[in-house]
Amino acid sequence: MLDDSEIQRLRADTPGCEHLIFFNNAGASLQPRSVVARVIQHLRLEEQIGGYEAADRVAAELAEVYVSLARLLQCAPEEIALQENSTRAWDMAFYSMRFSAGDRIVTAANEYASNYIALLQVARQTRAEICVVESDQTGEVDLEALRKLLDQRVKLIALTHVPTNGGLVQPAAQVGELARRAGIPFLLDATQSAGQIPLSVDDVGCDMLSATGRKYLRGPRGTGFLYVRRSMLEKMEPPMLDLHAATWTARDQFEIQRGARKFESWESSAAIRLGMGVAIEYALSLGLDRIEGRIQALAAQLRDHLGEIRGVTVRDLGRVRSGIVTFTCEGREAGDVVQRLRADAIVVRVVERSATLIDMEQRNIDQLVRASVHYYNTELEIERLCESLRAIMKL
Repeated sequence: MLDDSEIQRLRADTPGCEHLIFFNNAGASLQPRSVVARVIQHLRLEEQIGGYEAADRVAAELAEVYVSLARLLQCAPEEIALQENSTRAWDMAFYSMRFSAGDRIVTAANEYASNYIALLQVARQTRAEICVVESDQTGEVDLEALRKLLDQRVKLIALTHVPTNGGLVQPAAQVGELARRAGIPFLLDATQSAGQIPLSVDDVGCDMLSATGRKYLRGPRGTGFLYVRRSMLEKMEPPMLDLHAATWTARDQFEIQRGARKFESWESSAAIRLGMGVAIEYALSLGLDRIEGRIQALAAQLRDHLGEIRGVTVRDLGRVRSGIVTFTCEGREAGDVVQRLRADAIVVRVVERSATLIDMEQRNIDQLVRASVHYYNTELEIERLCESLRAIMKL
């Protein structure tokens, strides 16, 4: 685990820590100085010589971003596509699949709204069926129920690794094992796990994985990436193509490029991609195992302290829990709690029912307060948050 001296160094490298107690890392975490500096440096270069010319000058460094991501996911660089966000990465994978009437798409009760809306759209267009696997008593996807669902009608398993509305970490590796046995493609949304949990695509067993740079990786907004297993690449045609993804070879012909970069488009921001590359190397240099240990320890402490406050109820699920901590305050709207904490320079976030509609309906919850910790948070900051909550509950 990261020691106290390292935490102090990391906080000194995070300007936002100077004036905020920041617990919205599952939204967009505070960036290190080196990430912001790299983005600004490249924008200055574009200012001086032009965007295309600046991109040409850093082409080798941009290529290294794929290598860094390959190290993060333990895959080949050719299996990585860069995207502007995790949703677009997920969409490019999902909409590359082909569904027909009677096909089944299997997902879990706490699937994220953006993904589920895409499932609904495709189900409406193709008359494919969405099958929501029930959760077990801990809130995790019920593996036995999933196993019983997996027959020849199932064409895809889509799972969010760490849901947005609670501490739950889904048993992705066990799901991956079931998917492999049944020969069914497995798409994992790792938006909230990349950067806080070690990820090996082979260990997880996913065929496709989407994630963002802005959350636990501490990269800029507007960055994301998609992994597609080499054995899946030849079976998938992107739903959209341009002159980057394909080459126009004759009036009525084109050739799609090989590798995952066929899911990319020509226009992108070199500056923020370079920033994401710095952020990924920053995380890798610290070690994902150590990052995970620190985050889980802080989250466990926060849950314990929240449980001691009268009227505050922790709503997290799962056998294994992440750095996302959610709670409700009796007699208080979540939005009111968020605003009152912000007045104390403490940043948390509201989770609305519509973000994970099925799960929230099943638990009869309209809104949650979400406090998501990162390694640069401290025990003292957790105490400050709880002190402010106690004051709010006495109003």
